Amino acid sequence: MDIRAEARQMKLQAPVLAATSVEERNAALLAIAGALEEKKDEIFAANHEDMEAADKNLVSPAVKKRLKFDEGKLRDVIAGIHQLVSLPDPLGRDLLHRQLDEGLELHRVSVPIGVIGVIFEARPDALVQISTLCLKSGNCAILKGGKETRNTNRILFKVIHDTAVASGLPEKCLVQAELHNEIDELLSCDKDVDLLIPRGSNAFVAHIMNNTKIPVMGHADGICHIYVDKAADPDKAIPILIDAKTQYTAACNAVETLLIHRDIAPSFLPGLKEAMADAGVRLRGTREVMDLLGDDKEENVMAEEDFATEYLDLIASVKLVDDVKEAVDHINRYGSHHTDSILTEDRDTAEYFMQMVDSAGVYHNCSTRFADGFRYGFGAEVGIGTGKLHARGPVGLEGLVTYKYKLYGTGQIVGDYASGKAQFHFKDL
Repeated sequence: MDIRAEARQMKLQAPVLAATSVEERNAALLAIAGALEEKKDEIFAANHEDMEAADKNLVSPAVKKRLKFDEGKLRDVIAGIHQLVSLPDPLGRDLLHRQLDEGLELHRVSVPIGVIGVIFEARPDALVQISTLCLKSGNCAILKGGKETRNTNRILFKVIHDTAVASGLPEKCLVQAELHNEIDELLSCDKDVDLLIPRGSNAFVAHIMNNTKIPVMGHADGICHIYVDKAADPDKAIPILIDAKTQYTAACNAVETLLIHRDIAPSFLPGLKEAMADAGVRLRGTREVMDLLGDDKEENVMAEEDFATEYLDLIASVKLVDDVKEAVDHINRYGSHHTDSILTEDRDTAEYFMQMVDSAGVYHNCSTRFADGFRYGFGAEVGIGTGKLHARGPVGLEGLVTYKYKLYGTGQIVGDYASGKAQFHFKDL
C-alpha cells in the first residue's frame, strides 16, 4: 500500500466525512456494533492465531494480556460504542457568537481535526475504540496496530471499515497500515495528515516526535503513584492499592510507586506486604523499606534513580516520605504526569496534593485505574495526553475536535474601520 497516496485521497474526503450528520455517524456506529457481534467467531479465531504466535515467540505475560480479545473485551468495546452513540455531537457547536458591528457576525464553530494517524500498541480493543471515536468525531484515520495482533486487527478493521462504508460514510474514512515501513511513510505525510497519536514505549514515541513535521499528541511512560498519608483509612487503602496494581497490570494507569507516610509505615507495611503477596505482587523499595518488611534480598533494594521505573508487571516500588509535600516533590520529579492518587481522610492534605501534583489526573481515595476514556464517560479514548497543549488526560471526542471561525458580513471592508469611517460595536449574542 502507498500510504502517501492513501493520505492524499483521505485528505480530500475528510470534508465529506466532516459534513455528515450525527444521525448518519451514529447509525454507522450502531451498525458496526452489530457487525462485531455477528462476526465474533471469526474475530476470536483470528485472535487465537495471534495468541498461539505469541506463545511461540515467548511474548511476556503482560503483553499477552493486552493481545487477548475475548467475550469480555468484545462486550466492553460494544458498550463503548453504545456510549459513544449516546453522547452529543461534538461537531457544529457554536462556541462563540459575537457581533463585531451591525450586520457583521462572528462564530467559532467546532470541527474535526481532519486526518489523524494513530500508531498503537498490540491491543485489538484499541483498534475498535480508536476507529469508532474518530468516526463519531468526523475524523478520517490511518490506523497502524502492533504486529503481534496482525490477524485480529485485520478482521476487526475489515468489519468496521466495510460496515461504515455500507452505512454511507466515505470509502477513505478509515485506512489500515500493516507493514512496519509504512510508519516512516506516514511520518512524511505532513501535507495531508493533521495529527499523529503514537501509543507505545518512551523510545518509540520519541522516535515519532523526532522524525516528523506532523504535530504529535500522546505520552510515553505511565509511572503512576499513590501516596498513603498518615490520615489514610487502612480498610480503604489496601483494596485501592491492590486494584491499582493488579486489576490490569499492563495498563499505563496501573500504579508503579507507593509512597507511604513514615509515621504509619511500621503498622501499615506488614498488612500491605501480606495483601500484595497474596495478589502475586513483589515489592521493591529503599533500604529503609526493605528493613521494615524484613526482606534481605539485595535485588529488591532500590537506589533513588530506580524510582523512574515503569514495570507493567506485578512489581511495585515503595518509598517512605515525611509528609505530603515530600510526596508531591517525588511525584513531580519521577512521575510521568499521567495519573497520581492520594489516600487520606484529611481534606486539607488532599486538596494540597490535588493542587500541587502536576499530572493530567489527580485523584483522592480511589484507584489510578479510573484514568480511562470509557470510565470518564467519553465512550472510549484514542490515548492519554500528558502534555499541556490541546488535549490532556484520556482523549475522547472533545480531544479530537478543533474549531474554525466563520464571519458573516453584509459588504463590510476593513478600510472603513481603519479610516474611522466605521467603528466596531462588539456584543456577544
